[in-house]
Amino acid sequence: MRVEEATSGEETAARAICNAAMLELEEEVLQEGTVLVAREDSRVLGALVLDGNEIDAVAVRPGRRGSGIGSALVEAAADRRPELAAEFDPGVRPFYESLGFEVDCDGERCRGYLR
Repeated sequence: MRVEEATSGEETAARAICNAAMLELEEEVLQEGTVLVAREDSRVLGALVLDGNEIDAVAVRPGRRGSGIGSALVEAAADRRPELAAEFDPGVRPFYESLGFEVDCDGERCRGYLR
């Protein structure tokens, strides 16, 4: 598996993976941000969308969740940005904490920082 910046053709696959995870993407962020994809051969397995230093979305194909793809995407983003931030549901707090994010939650939403 490799993690690289998406080609223009892979942005459609990235959008579909995020939609399947019920994540809303703003078209402007998708077009102007950095889209990383995890791919095996030519198949996109997961995607991460960066808006500056902010993780706007990270998602993995349902059948491949729990196999380290999401972690690899976040680690690749951290290699490209000196600091990262993300806003997410409390249910994925353990995922972000396992990657070294400092997390604060207000009940309905959490915010994490990786420095």
